[in-house]
Amino acid sequence: MKALLRKLFAPILNVFENGTEPYSYKPLNRKVLIVLGALFSLLDVVVVYISERGGIAPSEYMIPVVVFGTVALVALVVGGLGNERAVSKIWGSR
Repeated sequence: MKALLRKLFAPILNVFENGTEPYSYKPLNRKVLIVLGALFSLLDVVVVYISERGGIAPSEYMIPVVVFGTVALVALVVGGLGNERAVSKIWGSR
């Protein structure tokens, strides 16, 4: 299953997994990245919920939804499926 998901999200993972420069990996970075992705996902859902309840037109709140959703997707994909280099590259660890 993980191999299938890695193939599906290869365009995202390739950006962060490529390179030959040295990196510094800490296992806590992966956990924090997954928590960060979950928080951005929650924020995305909250923005949609509050905007819908407030009667705001979808065109007015789509930019935050797309930005928060993209950040959440990248954080969860790299945190869950990425190798150590990808996680380190997200944090800028060298």
